[in-house]
Amino acid sequence: MTAARSAARGVLLAAVLLYALNLRAPITALAPVVDDVRTGLGLTAAGVGLLTGIPVLCFALATPLMAVLLGRLGTGRVVAASLVTILVGTVLRVSDGFGTALVGTVLIGVAITAGNVAVPVVISRDFPGHVPRVTGLYTAALNGGSVLTTTLTAPLADLVGWRWALASWGLLAVVALVAWQRAFPVGRPEPVVVVAASAAPAVWRRPVTWFLAVAFAGQSFSYFAISAWLPSVLQDTLGLERAASGGAAAFFQLFGMLGGIAVPVALGRRAPVAAVSAVIVLGWLTLPVGLLLAPSWWALWCTFAGVAQGGNFAVIFTVIASTAGSPAAARRMSATVQTVGYSCAALGPSVLGAVHTSSGGWTAPLLVELGALVTMGVASALGLRSMRREA
Repeated sequence: MTAARSAARGVLLAAVLLYALNLRAPITALAPVVDDVRTGLGLTAAGVGLLTGIPVLCFALATPLMAVLLGRLGTGRVVAASLVTILVGTVLRVSDGFGTALVGTVLIGVAITAGNVAVPVVISRDFPGHVPRVTGLYTAALNGGSVLTTTLTAPLADLVGWRWALASWGLLAVVALVAWQRAFPVGRPEPVVVVAASAAPAVWRRPVTWFLAVAFAGQSFSYFAISAWLPSVLQDTLGLERAASGGAAAFFQLFGMLGGIAVPVALGRRAPVAAVSAVIVLGWLTLPVGLLLAPSWWALWCTFAGVAQGGNFAVIFTVIASTAGSPAAARRMSATVQTVGYSCAALGPSVLGAVHTSSGGWTAPLLVELGALVTMGVASALGLRSMRREA
């Protein structure tokens, strides 16, 4: 590889990782200031949960549209447009009342969906031979953006108010856009991406597809519900100050970075997928069980669950890549799993908020979380068994 090509690939990797910082951060930024947002917009707990759930619903509904745009416009233009849209949505979300906040939230969700579709294409196309490693870095960067917003939003809100604190994260989009324009200057030619649909019937007839879809639904429901409400759980249960509870919840996101890197490495060294998946499920389960039985040990539970949530994504999509049979089938299976999973995930923040409001505490919401994770574990085991039978 020439020095120029190596440098260009380095610039592209930096642009991808800066872009990834924006693909969860606008959603998780709400959690540390959720009470301020609820009061400022006059919402119930379920209503403010909707502002976290809508972007995830967009992940499910807008994926086909983003695939079409990716094929017609190319990754360079789609990613640049999504970063501009994230910035606009971030500003709109805090500029007025609930209606404007909804519009901004939808824009954020659609824009992030573009990244969910575009980044895997860039990784597989521009980093051949390094897909597991770059995917791990990408997953770590997703969690890194969440760490930033979960840790710093509350202190910023104490200084400048919750609206300016949330709006300030638009700077991440500006930085990423500058880097992306350097990696993909206007007019740069690139291959056209074609998403085939011919593999759909065969994929939909395979039990492993639906087991993985249920497993990803449990994973995504749990991740976004916990991301939305964990600071509030720690604040109410342990009496932590708002800034401290946000920093404590950042453990969950921080160790997700470790899981996102470590699990692809373990799988690359031929660790049994079933054993890795079982460890991940147990790690995830420690969070609701631990917060119910020994909340003062929250750091330990957030560490275990953080590693698990960061690694589970890699396990599910490694299974998809290894069992699909063709690139077209892999794209269709991935789209099916994400559509089902993110449709359920969109309900997570609102469901936990509604259960909290009706029960007056956090025991019932944590039991709901526990049920979702048990469902995830059972579906994962059945999916891996189905994969072995097919093999």
